[in-house]
Amino acid sequence: MKINSKAPLAIGVALALSNPYALAQENDSKKDEKSLELEVIMVTAQKRTQNVQEVPISVAALTSKEMDIMGSSGMDVRALSMRIPSLLIESSFGRTFPRFYIRGLGNTDFDLLASQPVSLVYDEVVLENSLTKGFPMFDIEQTEVLRGPQGTLFGRNTPAGIVKVDSKKPSQDFDAHLNFTLGSYGTKDFDTAVGGALTDTLSARASLLIQNRDDYIDNKAPGFEQNNVLGGFSEKAGRFQLLWEPNDKFDALLNFHFRDAEADARLFRANIIKPGTNDLIDDFDFETIYQDAASRNRQKIDTKGAILKLEYDMGSHTLTSITSKESAEMISIGDIDGGYGASFIGFYGPGFIPFPSETGAKMPDHSQITQEIRLSSNELGMIDYQVGAFWFDEELTIQNLSFDTLAGGILNGLSEQHMETSAWAIFGSADIEVSDRLTVTAGLRYSDDERDWDGELILSPFGAPSFTAVSAVEDSQVSWDISASYKYTDETNIYSRLAKGYRAPSIQGRNLLFSGTPTTADSETMISFETGFKSRAWENRARVNGSVFYYEVSDQQLTAVGGTGNFTSLLNADKSVGYGFELDAQATLDENWSATAGLSYNHTEIQQADLAVDPCGAPCTMIDPTREDGLALIDGNPLPQAPEWIANFTLRYTKEIGEGNFFAYTDWAYRSEVNFVLYEAEEFKGKPLLEGGLRVGYEWSANNSDYEIAVFGRNITDEQQLTGVIDFNNLTGYVNEARFWGIEFVSNFY
Repeated sequence: MKINSKAPLAIGVALALSNPYALAQENDSKKDEKSLELEVIMVTAQKRTQNVQEVPISVAALTSKEMDIMGSSGMDVRALSMRIPSLLIESSFGRTFPRFYIRGLGNTDFDLLASQPVSLVYDEVVLENSLTKGFPMFDIEQTEVLRGPQGTLFGRNTPAGIVKVDSKKPSQDFDAHLNFTLGSYGTKDFDTAVGGALTDTLSARASLLIQNRDDYIDNKAPGFEQNNVLGGFSEKAGRFQLLWEPNDKFDALLNFHFRDAEADARLFRANIIKPGTNDLIDDFDFETIYQDAASRNRQKIDTKGAILKLEYDMGSHTLTSITSKESAEMISIGDIDGGYGASFIGFYGPGFIPFPSETGAKMPDHSQITQEIRLSSNELGMIDYQVGAFWFDEELTIQNLSFDTLAGGILNGLSEQHMETSAWAIFGSADIEVSDRLTVTAGLRYSDDERDWDGELILSPFGAPSFTAVSAVEDSQVSWDISASYKYTDETNIYSRLAKGYRAPSIQGRNLLFSGTPTTADSETMISFETGFKSRAWENRARVNGSVFYYEVSDQQLTAVGGTGNFTSLLNADKSVGYGFELDAQATLDENWSATAGLSYNHTEIQQADLAVDPCGAPCTMIDPTREDGLALIDGNPLPQAPEWIANFTLRYTKEIGEGNFFAYTDWAYRSEVNFVLYEAEEFKGKPLLEGGLRVGYEWSANNSDYEIAVFGRNITDEQQLTGVIDFNNLTGYVNEARFWGIEFVSNFY
């Protein structure tokens, strides 16, 4: 196979879509092929270190370098969105509250009590509350995305999948890095880490991230004009780890981490959607807002935590204990209507504003404690297994706030909620080598969950009397999975997997502020089937992995947000289904060019003939039929924030010049149209979104050090599209990040 270096883009696209066996043709190049081989990717998707090509799960991995590139513009965890097939991450709550979707399954609710069917497992600890899921990703060893139910081995509430993040650990070998970025809007990003031996048995690693951006968005609301009032942020996060290895049998890893962040709440923009369409208005300007509460828009979050991991190698078995405690405090206040004034006072805009809405949320107290213990066999022979137990306890207090915007932001509404969640589980998994080519894996888990909630309306914005309410939910379920992996050839494995996932029952109490009662949702369960292949080709210069899947979710938990009454209600749909495929490809095209590509198709559908929700309170063009009571029927609709297509592509060129290498790198990510809400309306559909990045620089080595200097751009075409909406008041929406340019210096020392 002859590679033409003048046509890398066409080759990269062909690689993503080609039959993997076509890449195995004999290469007539006379170059040293061994140097072009892809590195083996090791993952811990089954809590064992394994070659990703041998794991019978649809899993994708991102390296430390790839994570650094995506986060170099000051981006938060949402930078991962669309960079992996079937993965989307979005937020209507700013930088602090990411919402994850895998294969179309997620939760659009922005409430602090909301549960998500995608778990974030950070340094082997499940982070359940969405505030803790926003912890920055810095000094990272690897990130893995496990698609499909993972409830046998990991945490809780994992029917859709897991995003698994592992930071770099201490070792006896010295290493350090120092990264510094300057970019648009006065952005400064500083990231450093140092690690090595303190004694012959004690190692340490300290990591620090500091990010800052100046305010750059102007407020042009009449009477509230102010330049550079919003858009900035300030964030500090750190991690300190100690690893004690007194002998070759036992080790203890202690991890302390914190985050201190201040930023804007999500910037809602009133009437930025053209009525009857999902187009942005003609004069939309990303750097301009029109709000009467912009000066009070703020968001602050403080989190901290500690993890203690103990491992004891007993020879034939390893005993592992992981203990963690996480806590968070936050406050967020935003102008939800996104405009100024109100129609009933004759002063309003931009567009029609029927009434003002300025609300906030405060979490003065939060605590999450987890304990996991497991026993794993060590290469016993035909059968290897692991068994364990998991315990989870979370307590939190939430205050929901509302303000009289027309009176200058006076507090006029206050409710307080308390919730305690306790859960425990026992689990086991076994790998059976049936033959040299066939391995069967089976897992079983019993989970028990309980939630107790109480709330009080202290001050009503409408003068309603105060009252208290209580609610409780509980359930226990058995989840399981069984898979088979068959070595079809030395380069290709094929696998199939059948799994049951589970999400515990939920409580939603935000309606208390508006004199509403809490709502609950029963447990949801999911049966998923997938089959796929994992192949190496072209003398190990290429990898192509693919999977097809089908799932059914019974009693799916859905959240109806907004609508004519601006209430938030939990409900269970009888069933929803999803099916599709995923492709991941990577190749070294020649000594100068390398490429990756990914593609996924996800079809999702709600199935319940009589299921209906509140339609839009803002003027909108409904597509769904409505009942006599005005509710919109949503049977057959796709799930919210579930694009059918996600695609990504990267291409890197490297050329030796002088004592180092010149490089040019580009990455592109695409998602197709999405529904933002449960019902369908013309205005509340997100158009397809394509974002591209570019990075050009020079890298060199000297005296046990590596250096890199690069200029880069994110969203280089400056494409602006809706990424979410507010539907109860006016045609309010928010958009993706604007174009960003920067320069970065990277240094690594050994």
